[in-house]
Amino acid sequence: MSQRIKVEIESRTRYHIMWLAGVRHVALDQHCLRSFGQPDRPRVDVRRRRQIVELPEQKPPLAWYLCALPNPWKWSDNAHLAFEDAPGEQWEGPALVSGLYVRLENARPIAGWGEHSIPDAEPRRRSYRFRTCRNYQFAWWLRTERNAPDAPPELVPPKRPGEGEQMSLM
Repeated sequence: MSQRIKVEIESRTRYHIMWLAGVRHVALDQHCLRSFGQPDRPRVDVRRRRQIVELPEQKPPLAWYLCALPNPWKWSDNAHLAFEDAPGEQWEGPALVSGLYVRLENARPIAGWGEHSIPDAEPRRRSYRFRTCRNYQFAWWLRTERNAPDAPPELVPPKRPGEGEQMSLM
């Protein structure tokens, strides 16, 4: 029997953006997806109400992270689920919000991370855009709990002019 992680995603709300990232390192001077440097990016289709993604078994990342932003956008309705390899385990439930329902096979969610994961001494903790970014919160959790290494500079996407703000959809 395969020990590949299978992720079944059911969108119960319309999402404008959805991605899945296999996180190998962190870029703690960035937020949003950039806080994961250049993660593994299996294809997910934001237009499909239901989809199944099978993740590769070779060279597993430190963790996987699913993120979806609703349309119309509202921060409190953003869907987030961090999970890790766990052969033989199954889980199902919402990805933080009821609009995105997920079933995991051979994986389990990672809980216990949040704004408190960002160290008090970290200057970016005072920035609303960093402090409220759940990707950034999880990146810090990976650093402190799993000793995630820094992303090599060549794997940190460069900022484009005017970028660096938390994503918002008009």
